[in-house]
Amino acid sequence: MAPSFFPVLTEREEKNSVAIASNESFGGWTKTFTDPRLCAAIVDQLTFNGTIIETGTDSYRLASTRAQAAEPAKAG
Repeated sequence: MAPSFFPVLTEREEKNSVAIASNESFGGWTKTFTDPRLCAAIVDQLTFNGTIIETGTDSYRLASTRAQAAEPAKAG
């Protein structure tokens, strides 16, 4: 995945926007991009002149699912 992802980022640089969503912090990206140098290059490419929006570690969808499961079943 990583070798084919980097050229896409390079091609889009300064031409188009790129939005990436991840449940993993940048430090954990080496689980996906196993080559440390390539991982560092991808993170560098994404963060240069970029905006990073951290939403926290709790999943909104997971919390919503758990809340719905905890509600009593509605009579229909």
